Amino acid sequence: MNQSNDSALNAKVKKKDLQGVCYDLEYSVEAVKSIDAAEEPLKNIQELLKNAIFLKQQLKYEETRRKKDNSNNKDSVYKRFSAHIPLEMPDILRETTNRVENIIGINNPSGSQTTSEGIQRSHTTLH
Repeated sequence: MNQSNDSALNAKVKKKDLQGVCYDLEYSVEAVKSIDAAEEPLKNIQELLKNAIFLKQQLKYEETRRKKDNSNNKDSVYKRFSAHIPLEMPDILRETTNRVENIIGINNPSGSQTTSEGIQRSHTTLH
């Protein structure tokens, strides 16, 4: 009788072990089905990420292009402005420089000309 109790106990233990293995197998099958069902949403997410990266690259390109255009526009505004400067401008600059030198010379307590000391006349040419 002792032997039949042992075999009945072994059968119950094996039955519980078998139930546990079946539960694990069912859980694994459901996990694989869930992964398979997630394939389409994951592909959609992948496409959205690709589009986002592409759009970010376009924005970065546009920003650098606009910065480049702005710096070119500054140069072109200067070039357009300088093209309209009359050729007599150096004479006007000389007259203005002389006036400033005279005013500073008048305000100088020693009465001496400061042209050689503090102010140096710039000899520039406009193109």
